[in-house]
Amino acid sequence: MNTLRILEPRPEAPQRLICLPHAGGSANHYRGWATRGRTDVEILGVQYPGRADRLPEPCHHDLHAMAEEVCAAVLPELDRPVTLFGHSMGAIVAYEVARRLEEQGRGVRRLVASAARAPHDPAHVSARGAVWNDDSAVRSIVAMGQADAELMADPRVRQLVLPYLRADFELFQRYEYRPGPPLACELLVVRGADDPHVTHRQGELWRELTRGSFRHEALPGGHFYLAPEPPLDLYLDPLGPCREATAAGSAADGELGRQPAQSGAAGQAGLLQQARDVLLDRAR
Repeated sequence: MNTLRILEPRPEAPQRLICLPHAGGSANHYRGWATRGRTDVEILGVQYPGRADRLPEPCHHDLHAMAEEVCAAVLPELDRPVTLFGHSMGAIVAYEVARRLEEQGRGVRRLVASAARAPHDPAHVSARGAVWNDDSAVRSIVAMGQADAELMADPRVRQLVLPYLRADFELFQRYEYRPGPPLACELLVVRGADDPHVTHRQGELWRELTRGSFRHEALPGGHFYLAPEPPLDLYLDPLGPCREATAAGSAADGELGRQPAQSGAAGQAGLLQQARDVLLDRAR
C-alpha cells in the first residue's frame, strides 16, 4: 500500500506539509504546490485508493478506516515537524488522522482545516440518506465552475471519475463524529469569504477541538479559494494572534448562515483538475 506521494523530494527541508484532498480529489491536485517558491518544506500528497495510480484498488467506504490508513503512512514522516492540510472532506480525514497520532503519543505541529465545517457540527454534511445521482451531481459540479460541461460529457471521464466520486460522497454521508479529548496541536481554519458552505460561525466551531493555538482566516474567494494560488505562507508560517469576529463579519455570517447545508454534490467540486489528472495517469 503506497498512500503518500512525495511531490518533490527535499531531504534537507526542515518541515513537511502533508495534503489530504477533497472528495473526488487525488494527490495530483497538489503537484504544483512544490514549485511555488517554498524550498523550506517537503510537500507530500495523500493518494486515496480507487483513483489515479491507485485506480484498481477498492475505494474506502468508511472515513475512519481511511484515517487509519493515512495515519499509518504519516507515522514514519514525523522525524520532521509536520503540518497536516485537508481541504473540504480532506479536513475531516486530516482531523481524524491527527487524533489517532496523538492517541499513539505522537502528533503533528499543526492541522489546517480548509473550507470545511467542523466534524462535530451537526450540519457538517447534508441530510443523511440523500441518494446519489450521477447526472445531478455532474450538473452541480459544472454549475459551480469546477468542471466544464464538455469534459464531463466525455463517457471516458465519467466512467473513470464517477465511481470514486460516488464512493467519497457515500463515505462522507456515513461519517459519525466520535467525541474525545481536544487536540494538542495548533489548528488553523481557512475558508473562502464567499463560500456559502462554511460560515464564520461554522468555522469558529473548530476552536472547540483543540487546546493548542487557534486561528481562523477568511480569504477572498469561494469553496476553492486556494486556486490558483494557495496561501502556503499562511499555512506554514507562525500563526500569530487569533483574529476576532468583527461586527461586519458577524452580519455577513447571519446572511450566510441561512444558506442550505453543504450538499454532497457541491462538496465534490474541483473535478476538472482531477479528471485531467486521471486521463494523464492513464496515458502514462
